[in-house]
Amino acid sequence: MHLPAILQERLSDALSGLTDSPEQYASMIRGTTDPAFGDYQVNCAMPLAKQIDGKNPREIAGEIVDNLKVDDLCQSSDIAGPGFINLKIDDQFLADSLAKLLGDERCLVQPVNAPKNIVVDFSSPNVAKPMHVGHIRSTVIGDSLARILGFLGHNVTTDNHLGDWGTQFGMIIYGYKHFGDPDVVKKNPVPELALLYRKVNQLIDYRKAVASVEPSKQAIAETEILVKQTEAELAATEKPNKKKRKALANLKRRLSSSQDNLAAAQAKIAAVLADPETAKTADQHATIDKDVLAETVKLHEGDEENLTLWKEFLPFCKDEINRIYDRLHVSFDHTLGESFYHSMLADVVDELVDKGLAKKSDGAVCVFLDGYDAPMIIRKQDGAFLYATTDLATLKYREDTFNPDEVLYVVDSRQGEHFQKLFQVAKLIGHDKVHLEHVNFGTVLDENGRPMKTRSGTLIGLEGLLDDAVAGARSVVCDPERLAKMDPPMDQDEQNAIAEAVGIGAIKYADLAHHRTSDYRFSLTKMVSLDGNTSAYIQYSVARTQSILQKVGTDQSAIIDRVAQHSIQFTDPAERTLALMLLKFEEALVNVHNDYAPNQLVDYLFDTAKAYASFNEQCHVMNAETDAIQTTRLALVASTGNVLKKGLSLLGIASVPRM
Repeated sequence: MHLPAILQERLSDALSGLTDSPEQYASMIRGTTDPAFGDYQVNCAMPLAKQIDGKNPREIAGEIVDNLKVDDLCQSSDIAGPGFINLKIDDQFLADSLAKLLGDERCLVQPVNAPKNIVVDFSSPNVAKPMHVGHIRSTVIGDSLARILGFLGHNVTTDNHLGDWGTQFGMIIYGYKHFGDPDVVKKNPVPELALLYRKVNQLIDYRKAVASVEPSKQAIAETEILVKQTEAELAATEKPNKKKRKALANLKRRLSSSQDNLAAAQAKIAAVLADPETAKTADQHATIDKDVLAETVKLHEGDEENLTLWKEFLPFCKDEINRIYDRLHVSFDHTLGESFYHSMLADVVDELVDKGLAKKSDGAVCVFLDGYDAPMIIRKQDGAFLYATTDLATLKYREDTFNPDEVLYVVDSRQGEHFQKLFQVAKLIGHDKVHLEHVNFGTVLDENGRPMKTRSGTLIGLEGLLDDAVAGARSVVCDPERLAKMDPPMDQDEQNAIAEAVGIGAIKYADLAHHRTSDYRFSLTKMVSLDGNTSAYIQYSVARTQSILQKVGTDQSAIIDRVAQHSIQFTDPAERTLALMLLKFEEALVNVHNDYAPNQLVDYLFDTAKAYASFNEQCHVMNAETDAIQTTRLALVASTGNVLKKGLSLLGIASVPRM
């Protein structure tokens, strides 16, 4: 049930005699923040007055109200202020809707009339290395969008575009050839391959760090001079100079960034030099960065040895990431990695050249686009293809195979220019019927506001992050005092299951609670708290609904029978407030699709849980005054549990029967 959509349809009819664009003005309906002004407010009379001569907004609002047919929905339609129309939903309509909500698996959410074919491309890790904190956002945002869009009735196809063919495999192959023990790798492949990758990566980072030290020092020295000059100029100027102050702030940020880069490089160098054996290895492999690229090129050219190693190692690498996905309860319809499209890339380049859209520049094949300083390179000088080439081949395959109306790329904001160019080129070669959307997102920061990294400067591993969250959840929801109150007692298996559900849920919910384009600070203590906007708070609310039903000794089927006998009647404002919130579930889901923003659902669940908490404080269920009053409250309890549980599941978060 989408109340605003129903009201908009009625408003459109009421506006048909006042404007040629009734749908545009009918969409100006919003929920009120103060119940004193009803439940919804229509704000179209003011802009309409600018189009209609001789009538003020209140007069227009009066005509709208006179023509508005909502007697079956609203108990009042009042005009306030200069022409606001306040609508209050009828209590009987709320009661009848709540009765329908009971036992409805879809929680009154109607499938869309015109379902779309939507491809959701998300997660997409490089499979040759362990997943890290940087993968969490794409994974949970993409998964929740896929779940929500599918529940709304769209035909959703999920695709994990794995990085299974690039330089990372050249690193593993190089590591295996130079440092690997075949017998050890065969016996324990996953950790050994990860170890080889980390070793090669450390040596490459060391080489890069050594090369970056002097340029970083030079950049710091030059920027320090500029900072001092700008500070002196500001001090000598009597009048405020906003432009200079802004320039000084930018210079200081640049200086801080250069200092951070130098410190990170020096830390990487120190880590290698601290171990004589590692330092010796670094000297022996002085050209490791170039040699790794050579191994990658050989793989792409079909070198028999490298291709055999790739085929041997790939399944183990996939098993490792799938273990993380299983723990996150994330799955995909397809996992078509870069290797799947490799044979198609030459055709992409040929098509762009044949159509006059690409040409050679300094030996590389490039597409030059208006508005960009740099071209989109589709083949390098050495013949290697790039991400853009693969993405174009992928899009063609998806159009031919899935016939999508929309393709969503859930990828971080730093890739914005890449996707702008990709979408522009896609239209030029005929992919203009499908809507392409870069669902971009910000960065996960630590509590100090910096990207989450280890002391060595690498991103924190995702599995360790999940372990920490589960441990934190266990300390909160399975502490001795809480366990002592459990009846029947909670055994170890149940404690483990609840800690896992709450901990994993905390990671997901905290990520989804922010608008995807925002950076957010990772605070494990806040994430697993039973208070505030956390998954644990919502999960606890679900558990409370189950506890009340158990204490009363009833279930949903019995409540439905009681409603048929007593009907539903509201005797307390908190009952009505909660009932109205429950009917806004579909509205929240539609808002998610409109902005590709799961935080709309998170906000709704939190507001609903708060309304339920107020209801619990003000309305006794066990000791209700009459059977009829208890029936209404039991219907609200059961329906709240159903809606919150369904909402959590659409975020990819499990509910627990008790906490």
